[in-house]
Amino acid sequence: MGDTCNYMHFCLFFTSQALCRAMNRMAEEEFAPTGLAPSQTYLLMIVIDNPGITQKELGEHMQLAPSTITRFIDNLVRRRLVTKEPDGKLVKVTATEAGKQMAPVIDKVWTQLYQRYTDVLGKETGDDLAVRLDQAAKALES
Repeated sequence: MGDTCNYMHFCLFFTSQALCRAMNRMAEEEFAPTGLAPSQTYLLMIVIDNPGITQKELGEHMQLAPSTITRFIDNLVRRRLVTKEPDGKLVKVTATEAGKQMAPVIDKVWTQLYQRYTDVLGKETGDDLAVRLDQAAKALES
């Protein structure tokens, strides 16, 4: 039993899941003022920065399945933060005025989240870890 527990500390699957749980807790706490889940908030920021972005492009940016993107968008439409318009076979998503007005609050909570984890990990380690995890995720997806 003891050896198995030690192996888990060197297993990318288990260590990445533990990191994910810790970051999710932290992000949910910091993003609470938005009234949105962190992933929905991130999607909203992409839409604010890219008016008329397609659902497909959003999925590519966020590396999420089309059904998940649709669920996130539908939630934001119900909250009147984005609109979606058909354009042939595509669906384009645009932030409403209410959605755009959330940008300063979202920027603030992103900054707070970044500060919170860099206070624990150190700025250099936090930034390096983010880059390495992104590279690893892209490599494993290909």
